[in-house]
Amino acid sequence: MVKRVDDQGRIEPPVGAGEWETLSSFLDYFRDTLEWKTDGLTDDQLRQNLEPSSMTLGGMLKHMALVEKEWFGQFLSGEPYGEPWESADWGADPDWDWNSATQDSGGDLRRLWKESVVQSQRLALAAYENGGLDGEATKQPMEGEVLRLRWIMVHMIEEYARHCGHADLIRESIDGQTGD
Repeated sequence: MVKRVDDQGRIEPPVGAGEWETLSSFLDYFRDTLEWKTDGLTDDQLRQNLEPSSMTLGGMLKHMALVEKEWFGQFLSGEPYGEPWESADWGADPDWDWNSATQDSGGDLRRLWKESVVQSQRLALAAYENGGLDGEATKQPMEGEVLRLRWIMVHMIEEYARHCGHADLIRESIDGQTGD
């Protein structure tokens, strides 16, 4: 298969690939989109919101780092969240991931997110090699239902796609940059 790279350096998902390659390629494409939408911004720009929403691109990076940890680390593989998640006071602020990002540097936010992505990619591939897309997650969130790698992959694509749409609007409001 020919790898097609767009103007932002993102590898476009291949047409006609198998299910695993299709799902993992789309997920990586949206991860690359979030990276592009946050690239080159200062700490202050990562803290800017587009009213009336309080959502920021920095908060989005931190939130997606948590989402990666939750679905691939916690549910799929049974790994602990680790820091900064375990010491956060979620009772005082259920949106701690979003809100606390205003106290973090852009470098720290990017590093936290990228480390979560690398770990997720490793865990997803290991799970796929061990049980395919039908492989069961280590932790089952609901009694009587079976959480499988396929569902996690599709959910993560949905999560990124939704937030990349938000990122488009926020980034345009910061510096006028547009594009999917």
